Amino acid sequence: MNREYHIWYSSRLQRNMELLVFGHGGRAVLMFPTRMARFYDYENWGIINALSDRICKGELQLFCVDSIDAESFYNQWVHPSVRINRYIQYEQYILHEVIPFMRSKNSNNNFEVAGCSMGAYHAVNMAMKHPSLFKKVVGMSGRYDLSKQMQDFRDLFDGYHDENIYFNMPRQFVPNLNDCCNLNAIRDMEIVLAIGETDPFISDNKDFSHLLYDKGIPNQLYVWGCYAHRPKYWRHMVQLYL
Repeated sequence: MNREYHIWYSSRLQRNMELLVFGHGGRAVLMFPTRMARFYDYENWGIINALSDRICKGELQLFCVDSIDAESFYNQWVHPSVRINRYIQYEQYILHEVIPFMRSKNSNNNFEVAGCSMGAYHAVNMAMKHPSLFKKVVGMSGRYDLSKQMQDFRDLFDGYHDENIYFNMPRQFVPNLNDCCNLNAIRDMEIVLAIGETDPFISDNKDFSHLLYDKGIPNQLYVWGCYAHRPKYWRHMVQLYL
């Protein structure tokens, strides 16, 4: 299997950023890591190996990026407005540095985006905001409004709310989308959500799926008969949904 390690200094983030590429061609998938995880964790957890046959055959090419969650959503030492602004800088890094890098490695411009847990939030938010970039999004074990407490998972903005938070929480901004071009692009995208039936985010996923249907956006929601918020389940999910 082709495996490449890359690092460069990001002008948007003012720090070095690392990523791994697996494969030499096929469908290019941008993979976001789990909560405060690293670019190498999907490899360490066997999730890359679960897709090795398709990667080696040139059917899939995975781009596993790093996280800065500890500097954004989980940075309790700064004001919530600073947390969301740091996330927006991360989004700019993805859009203006990682996406062009993917294009340099893969001539297929119909990219896909995926992630597990917090990575699912990153993937779905990116897809909903920039649907023209992606033909498919897969969110596994994710939540799609980080400003709402869900069981033991707290509101990551401590009750604070502003326009930047609103426009980066899919559960909040998608119901109010009225731009025909943007809505049509989302409707053309394949949307897959997977969640365990005892996962704390199960209601969030069901509500988000219904919300999408209410906007005329087709989507597939798969509910697993267990907690399923662990790598051993994600190894199976990626085989089914990527």
